[in-house]
Amino acid sequence: MSESAPTSPGASLARRIRLWARELGFSELRIARPHLETYAEDYRAWLRAGMHGAMGYMARNVALRLQPAALLPGTRSILSVRLDYWPGQAAEPWAVLADGERAYVSRYALGRDYHKLMRKRLQRLARRIEQAVGPFPYRAFADSAPVLEKPLAEQAGMGWIGKHTNLISPQAGSWFFLGELYTGLDLPPDEPAGGSHCGRCAACLEICPTRAIVAPYRLDARRCISYLTIEHPGPIPEPLRPLMGNRIYGCDDCQLVCPWNRFARPTAEADFQPRHGLDAARLTELFDWDEPTFLDRTAGSPIRRIGHERWLRNIAVALGNAPTTSPVVAALRRRADHPSALVREHVAWALARHAVGKDARV
Repeated sequence: MSESAPTSPGASLARRIRLWARELGFSELRIARPHLETYAEDYRAWLRAGMHGAMGYMARNVALRLQPAALLPGTRSILSVRLDYWPGQAAEPWAVLADGERAYVSRYALGRDYHKLMRKRLQRLARRIEQAVGPFPYRAFADSAPVLEKPLAEQAGMGWIGKHTNLISPQAGSWFFLGELYTGLDLPPDEPAGGSHCGRCAACLEICPTRAIVAPYRLDARRCISYLTIEHPGPIPEPLRPLMGNRIYGCDDCQLVCPWNRFARPTAEADFQPRHGLDAARLTELFDWDEPTFLDRTAGSPIRRIGHERWLRNIAVALGNAPTTSPVVAALRRRADHPSALVREHVAWALARHAVGKDARV
């Protein structure tokens, strides 16, 4: 009778860390080494092609992104965590997208912003580890530093980066947030997923309203509705406006059609459930929010970061794509003389789409 192999201290600690992560509410925790050299050329080529658009921060600190140990000297293991956000109580997405008088908001943004929640839990996890092993070097990240979250999660075996460039978990699809805890701990890394499991599926490429997925695993952010409605600061290119439909903050089409999302489970987090009816609100109602109302209704929400001006810009485009009705045209006319040139431009475009001027009768 053979004896079982002894468990290394690192492996034993890793098992306990996974347990603590679950107790804190994380959906999954996996471990990666701080090595991303295999991603370097693709990332630099994407930047050289200008596909990051106005997201200048993506081109800064490239060395820190590709060499995680430079961000936290002494980093030996990176804990990559997943936090599911699919809001099971939200209105059916395709039904909202099919209703031109309603606003579509990306499912991740219907509730509270995840960044603070993620960072707080990562800090609590780090303190729990400290109780067990004593002080150790660490830094917690939640989309808050030059960190290549998806490559790290892929290296940790959480899933693979799909053709739409989102991370896909074979157990949970892609409706989740990522966070990282860089540590000086020597923990056994998990095995990577072993390549893409997208096969010949091209559903995400075919569904993309603006054809932003220019090739498998290649996204041109300058055409992406999520970029245009959230990151892009100026006028939305006119040829892309009719393609945006009623999507006023982000876009989920590539995830909605992904067959792997049949494995996604509704989030257990109450904070990620819809607030203020944003899962199926009327465009005219949202367009009438003045700035104080916008700031009040988006308190604690990721939507607040775009500001009231871009909020109106985005909704003006959606109203331009809406059915021509008296309420739609009246809402646009009320903003036709808005102080912002950016808003006025998009309102004028929208009114022209309905073949009316700001003073003409419908």
